[in-house]
Amino acid sequence: MFLTISTTGTAQNPATDLGFLLHKHPDNRHTRNVSYGTAHVFFPEAATGRCTAALLLEVDPVALVRRGKGKGKGRGGAPDAALAQYVNDRPYAASSLLAVALSAVFSSAMRGVCEARPERAARPLPLRVEVPALPASGGAGVVRALFEPLGWTVTVTPVPLDVRFPHWGDSRYVQLVLEVPDGKLTLGEALRHLYVLLPVLDDAKHYWVSPDEVDKLLRAGDGWLAHHPEQELITSRYLARRRSLTREAKERLELVRLADADDTDVEELDNAVDEETDTDTAPVPLALRRREAILAALTAAGAARVLDLGCGQGQLVQALLQDARFTEIVGLDVSMRALTVASRRLDLARMGERRAERVTLLQGSLAYTDKRLKGYDAAVLSEVIEHLDVERLPALEYAVFGSARPRTVLVTTPNVEYNVRWESLPAGHVRHGDHRFEWTRAQFRAWAREVAERHAYGVEFAPVGDDDPEVGPPTQMAVFTRTDRKEVRAA
Repeated sequence: MFLTISTTGTAQNPATDLGFLLHKHPDNRHTRNVSYGTAHVFFPEAATGRCTAALLLEVDPVALVRRGKGKGKGRGGAPDAALAQYVNDRPYAASSLLAVALSAVFSSAMRGVCEARPERAARPLPLRVEVPALPASGGAGVVRALFEPLGWTVTVTPVPLDVRFPHWGDSRYVQLVLEVPDGKLTLGEALRHLYVLLPVLDDAKHYWVSPDEVDKLLRAGDGWLAHHPEQELITSRYLARRRSLTREAKERLELVRLADADDTDVEELDNAVDEETDTDTAPVPLALRRREAILAALTAAGAARVLDLGCGQGQLVQALLQDARFTEIVGLDVSMRALTVASRRLDLARMGERRAERVTLLQGSLAYTDKRLKGYDAAVLSEVIEHLDVERLPALEYAVFGSARPRTVLVTTPNVEYNVRWESLPAGHVRHGDHRFEWTRAQFRAWAREVAERHAYGVEFAPVGDDDPEVGPPTQMAVFTRTDRKEVRAA
C-alpha cells in the first residue's frame, strides 16, 4: 500500500521544508509499527526545487484477521471463503488501513502543528498526491465529486481487470493523482482530506465503527465537510452506514454550517446607524449597542463568571475581557474555525499569564448537555437562537436552562417587526439567509415566558437600540433570573 506527497519550492521557501512539516528528516527512513503491520516513511527526492515523501504500509494479513472484528465476513457482511481472509486486496489498495497509518505517522502535520516552521504550517503549499491503487466504489465520477469541491485537480485512471483482455473492462480500482496549486490548501488540510476520503472511496473499514468515530470525522472534517456537496455520502460511508451515527453526524454538521455561515448581510445591518440617532453625535453600530446592553445587564446581575454560548469569532469575549469585574469568561462554539479566529482576535498566544487565566475557548454544541457549563453566574446567547430550526430549540433550552442552569441567562434576537426600517433589506426577507426564523416581540415574549415557567426562572425584557414607537427596537433581549420558587410568574 503506497502513497506519495510532493511539493515544490524556491531558494527562499525550499521544498525540503516538507520534512519539517511532516516531522520527518528527508535523509532518514522512518519506521513505525501500527495495528496491522508496519509503516515506512522515506523521501525518494529531497531538493530545494522539489521534495517527495512516500508512505509505504506493509500489512500483515494474519494480524488483520486475528485482531479484526467479524472474522470470516467480507464486504457487506457476506461470508467469504476461508482463504479470502488472508488473500485479498488489503495489503495493496488504499483503504482505512492507510488512513489510520496517515494519522499515526503524520499526526502533528494533520493538526497543522510545526514548532520548527510554524509559519510554513499555516501557509498553503503546491501539492501533488499520488495513490497507485485505490478502490473506488462508484467509479471515477465519485472520486471527482469528492475531491474537486475541495480545490483539487483530479486525474483518475481506471485499472483494467486484465491488460491481456481489454474487453473484460475496468476493475473497481483506479490510479489517482491529486494536484492543488499554491495558495489553495495547507498540508494539514490535505492530509485531513485523505484521512476521511480514502476509506469513503473504499466503502469498507477494517475495524468496528463505534460512536467515537463521529468525533473523529468532525475533527478531520472541520472547515470543509459541513459545506461539502457530497456530505451525506461521506458521512454514511465513513460511519459504515450506521444510521444512528450518521444522523448524529449530520445534525452536528448542520450546526457547524450555521455557525460558519458568512455573516456579511447581518453585519451590514448591525453596523448601520439607527434612523433616530442624532446626526450631531457619532454613529453607534447596532452590534456595539448590543454588546453594551449585554455588559450592562451582566453588571446589574453581579455576574463574575460568564459563559458566551455561540461565541462565534469572539467579539463579546473580547469586550468581557476588558472589564476586570468578569473574572472567568468561557466562549463556546461548535465551529473550530470560529474558535481559531476568536483565538487570533484575542491574541491568546501572546496574552499575559494572569489575563489568559480569565478566558477559555471550548468547542461544543448547544444541542447537547455539557457538564463543563455548570456552575456559572451567567450565560449569554447573543443572536444564536434564530440560527436553529424551531424544532431544535427544546434541546438548546434544556441544555442551557435545565442542565447548565446559570443564575442569569441573557438572550438577544432580531425583532422582525423592525425589518421594515432597514432600507437595504428587501420586503419579506430575514436579516440573514441562515436565520431559520425571526420573531415578533409577542412571539419572543411568549417563548421566553414558557421557558421561564418550565425551568423556574423569572424573565424581564429590554430593548436594544432605539425603541421605535410603532415597530419596537431592532434587537430584543430577555433577561432570565433563576429563582428557587417552583411557581414562577414571568414578567
